[in-house]
Amino acid sequence: MPARSLIIQTSFLGDTVLTTPLIARLAERTQVDIVVTPLSAPLLANNPAIHEVIVYDKRGADRGFGGLVRLAGRLRRNGYAAAYHAQGSVRSATLSLLARIGNRVGFVTSAGHRFYTTQVPYIENEHHAERLLRLAGEGSSTGTPRPKLFPGEREREAVDKLLREAGWNGDPLIAVAPGSVWATKRWPFYAELAEQVAGHVVVIGSGADRELALQVAAAAAGRVIDATGKLSLLASAELIARSAVLVTNDSAPLHLASAMGTPTAAIFGPTVPEFGFGPLASRSSVLGNDSLACRPCDRHGPQRCPLGHWRCMREITPRHVAMAVQALLAPSPPPTSQP
Repeated sequence: MPARSLIIQTSFLGDTVLTTPLIARLAERTQVDIVVTPLSAPLLANNPAIHEVIVYDKRGADRGFGGLVRLAGRLRRNGYAAAYHAQGSVRSATLSLLARIGNRVGFVTSAGHRFYTTQVPYIENEHHAERLLRLAGEGSSTGTPRPKLFPGEREREAVDKLLREAGWNGDPLIAVAPGSVWATKRWPFYAELAEQVAGHVVVIGSGADRELALQVAAAAAGRVIDATGKLSLLASAELIARSAVLVTNDSAPLHLASAMGTPTAAIFGPTVPEFGFGPLASRSSVLGNDSLACRPCDRHGPQRCPLGHWRCMREITPRHVAMAVQALLAPSPPPTSQP
């Protein structure tokens, strides 16, 4: 077996999902371990390309310089030939340096770039999944690589139980993900959308999104399944895979849908897909107000609109989104035959 390699990815959930093509590519030539946060680690369960998932609780048990040194000592004993910095902070770079990993690869634009032995260009107009793949020294010859997740029997059983207890009758599931940790990314009309679409609406999210789910349920009584806080992240991916379409903000569920191949209507407000985080499912629709000179205003999405009007989200109507959903529900046209 070739020498072991380490990927360091301690950023957001979506970034972890988009790292899976890099994991798969490196696993073709080396044994791959990955350092992730406690929140992201369950997403990578059952991934056949990963040898070991190493949890770095940088805000909890491993916080501070002492925690960094302890983890570095553990990594040093594994004798990694290379570290790939999918997350580019100075702390992550220091971790691989303290672990005495000789080849340290990361983006030239990263905060920790001075600690890297190999600096890779960060190409703005590429999807982030493809940018991350460049850390392996190559791009994709077949277009942007699609991420992959691997729900197992536990996740399938959890989704079966949820749908059975909700009395689901087999109608198409319209999944909606109304939450986001960034307030201005939350499109405000999911309840109105639920009134306009046919079939069962299933609300995806954490327990923090329960109030949003209740609003959706009130608008479409008897047709809403509330999954918020009831499923793990990987089980949520399984539920998204069973859905006919997902409507989501620019947030983690978008990337879960990309990994599971679910048609996606992605609503972008303060951010834009050109940052590299658009949907990758084979059928998708991006909705945004392209007429605004103030957009994009932030790479993540501020907690409040800097100009106070929030038109980037308020002017995307429920009817507009419902039409996008209907188009995604329509059967795909057959491929055009070649003469």
